[in-house]
Amino acid sequence: MKMNSKLTRIVVYQNLGFLGIMAIGYLDELIKLPALIFSGEPFVFSRSTLDMLIVLAVWLLVSASTRRILERVRYLEKFMRVCGWCRRIDYRGEWMRLEDFMAQGFDTPTTHGICPECLSQQKAAAERAKKLRKSPVSDAMETKD
Repeated sequence: MKMNSKLTRIVVYQNLGFLGIMAIGYLDELIKLPALIFSGEPFVFSRSTLDMLIVLAVWLLVSASTRRILERVRYLEKFMRVCGWCRRIDYRGEWMRLEDFMAQGFDTPTTHGICPECLSQQKAAAERAKKLRKSPVSDAMETKD
């Protein structure tokens, strides 16, 4: 639920930004700021309306694409992570055995990950493999001297 509120906040900030752009653009024409800056240019309502319609069209395109992206993120967040080595499942921050998870009767799609315990084991195994590869080379160099 925490992530859902973050995603909602993204949409709210985006919409507020576009509303702010539209308000600034309209107020700019309303108080005749170009006439004050460029000395005497008259207020053209059709120009400001056209600008607002362009901003509105961009806003709708960006909002539609943001909505699709956020729906995809919500869909992907529903997947469960499964450790690729021991097959334990990360469910609500707790790594449990696959059998224990399935006994609860959840119907959730899964994806692969690695639990902290297997990660430390795999890192240790990789370090041992690196040391074994280096040791024959150093032994061979010592015998040459």
